[in-house]
Amino acid sequence: MISDIGYALNSLAYLVLLLLLFTVRKAGLAKYLLMIATMATLAWSLGYISLLFGPATPNYMLTADALRQLVWLLFIASCLRDDFTDLWQVLRRPATHFILLPALLALILPQFMYFSATWRYLFQTVLALEGLILLEVLYRQSGGNQWSYKPLVVYLGATQLFEFVTYANATMINQIEPGYLAARGYIYVLLLPLLVVAIRRIRHWGVDIFISRDVVLHSSLLLVAGAYLFIMALIGYVINYLGGNWGATVQIVLMVLSLALLASLVLSNSLRTRIKVFITKHFFANQYDYRVEWVKLTQSLSVSTNSMPEVYRAALDGMLGAISYSEGKLVKVAGHELDVLASVGSRVLTDAERTILNQLKPYCGQTQWLIDIDEYQVKPFSYNGLQLDRALLQQCEFQLVLPVFNEGQLWGFVCMRALEAEAVSLNWEVRDYLTAVTDQVTTYILHHEAAQTVAENAQFAAFSRMSAFILHDLKNVMAQIDLILCNAEQHKDNPEFIEDTFETLHYTKARMDKMLRQLTEKKVQQPGANSAHSLKPLIEKVVAEKCQAMRPEPQICGHDDPEVVVDPEKFSNVIYHLVSNAQQATEDEGDVRIELQLDPLTNRQLVHIRDSGCGMDQAFIQERLFKPFDTTKGNAGMGIGAYDARHYMESIGGRLSVDSEPGKGSCFTLAFPLD
Repeated sequence: MISDIGYALNSLAYLVLLLLLFTVRKAGLAKYLLMIATMATLAWSLGYISLLFGPATPNYMLTADALRQLVWLLFIASCLRDDFTDLWQVLRRPATHFILLPALLALILPQFMYFSATWRYLFQTVLALEGLILLEVLYRQSGGNQWSYKPLVVYLGATQLFEFVTYANATMINQIEPGYLAARGYIYVLLLPLLVVAIRRIRHWGVDIFISRDVVLHSSLLLVAGAYLFIMALIGYVINYLGGNWGATVQIVLMVLSLALLASLVLSNSLRTRIKVFITKHFFANQYDYRVEWVKLTQSLSVSTNSMPEVYRAALDGMLGAISYSEGKLVKVAGHELDVLASVGSRVLTDAERTILNQLKPYCGQTQWLIDIDEYQVKPFSYNGLQLDRALLQQCEFQLVLPVFNEGQLWGFVCMRALEAEAVSLNWEVRDYLTAVTDQVTTYILHHEAAQTVAENAQFAAFSRMSAFILHDLKNVMAQIDLILCNAEQHKDNPEFIEDTFETLHYTKARMDKMLRQLTEKKVQQPGANSAHSLKPLIEKVVAEKCQAMRPEPQICGHDDPEVVVDPEKFSNVIYHLVSNAQQATEDEGDVRIELQLDPLTNRQLVHIRDSGCGMDQAFIQERLFKPFDTTKGNAGMGIGAYDARHYMESIGGRLSVDSEPGKGSCFTLAFPLD
């Protein structure tokens, strides 16, 4: 009797609703499908009144429920698009086939095949779960119409949830609880006003459905919860089948656990966030087209310049362009100070902004975390351990603060804000993207800073090398002066000696003037005015003027027919250095020879400087002989003579080679090109 009253009231209510629908002037497919669903529910409710049709059999109940679900699923399918004009458009849509297929299987298969009651209860559980998922999609995609659709979603959601609980319980205990059947009529009639309100609110039936992250997130949560409940139902059924008196107890325990899981999914923000990130990472295209963004960033950083201000500006432009922001500053941390290296918009850091950045230095240095100022003011718990002055935050113009690191140490900040574009929210993808962009821009900045340092060091090195060469020349000048002083006591009354002395002094002064000019201009020695010369006279002059004071005395042999284009002064220095080294490496009774030879195969003039001295091993030749500032003479040598000789030969297209063995002497060969 109680059940009949509930279903009778429900039938009367749906009859009134059907009559109201006939009076509604709204046209459209959704209206007619709603009328069909109302008539189906009216017929379904009448069928449960035992006074009219007798007690409902299990087969009738399951068939009637499947048919009612089929009609309501068709109605929901018609609401998932706003451009349906007739029923055929709905039915031929593949999504509709997928939606209606479970209900059709639950309705038709039992008519041709035997299914136990448990499996049919399971079919009804799946249909209810499907209805919940579709309602979730409908509500999430209704956008600005959520207020209108909310009563409809609440009505259908509540009825579908009741059906889900009813049949999930029936699946576990292998029968439908009479209490659920008796209450169903009352529940439906009490929820019906929500459907009436929805009919009055909704002006335009149909919602454009598209697959979004939020839809997949919430639908996935429902699907996971449903799958879990389904598994629990199966476990409960097995335990009830095998567990005897324990079946009811285990059933209650599993139901409580199922509801606890559902509540966790709904209430736990962190769990939903993790699921959302997982779904977004693995099932959706990224927010940015990284190929396009990387090409754009590369073009921004492809500025060819040696000016560091332009480098810093290009780096800042690349960062701003990555997220279409309009203003920003590149700030470098210099000890306790903050220097603005580049800016777009205001260049000045206010006192409030300096204070905030100084407060961010220890936090960013430890976490390397990107800071969203707007997010911090709303959700400070997202930045655990960060304490910022909220009063000063209101005075800051920037919204995003991106820390820049050099070898793990905080180098500076990029501070940005959006004026014309929409401000970016730092979700996981934007953080990963901006981190990658920051790393790329940091590499660009540090590369240019390193190149600048290398260039400066190269200038200092060039100046030092020039100074070393000049010092080397000074030693030669000092050697000439020492030679004059040594012979002065013996030949000071000799007019020829006086004449040679003044000639040597004029030559020494010219050398000194040249060295002073080089020091003043801060340039490395450049080759002098090259001209064609016979090498033998130049060699003879070097030996006669500079190499006579040491033993063994060099011997010159061979022919020097062609002329070679050389700088006489530099060539003389090279010959003097190599001959002097040969004399120092050879005993007084030894032999030092300078041989001139024409090589017709290579069309080169060769000059061999041979000695019978101590010689060198190959390791010394390869690793130390031509290495500047590496000498075996202690404080007596600079270690740049051999290096200077090879450098000069290479500068004129020639070559310096060495052939030596320990204990057998050495041979330095100078090869001069003839054309």
